[in-house]
Amino acid sequence: MARSSPLPSRPATAHEATDPSPSYEAALAELETLVTGLESGQWPLDRLLDGYRRGAELLAFCRDRLQAVEQQVQVLEADQLKPWKDA
Repeated sequence: MARSSPLPSRPATAHEATDPSPSYEAALAELETLVTGLESGQWPLDRLLDGYRRGAELLAFCRDRLQAVEQQVQVLEADQLKPWKDA
């Protein structure tokens, strides 16, 4: 079950049809569903392998999106990020 389509791989909604960029939230939701299925122990071996591969793709996508957002925040803050201090 190799997938070459962009993430996430579920039917697009009307909004997503006009916005081709994948959603972090949709990818995370799909990843959570996969984890639940993998942990259930009910899937056959081939499905487990496909689920693991897809999960790895989704995890990489989510990490990349988080890293990109973190970099954008640092740019917006113009290196004025301050350490957390207790009130």
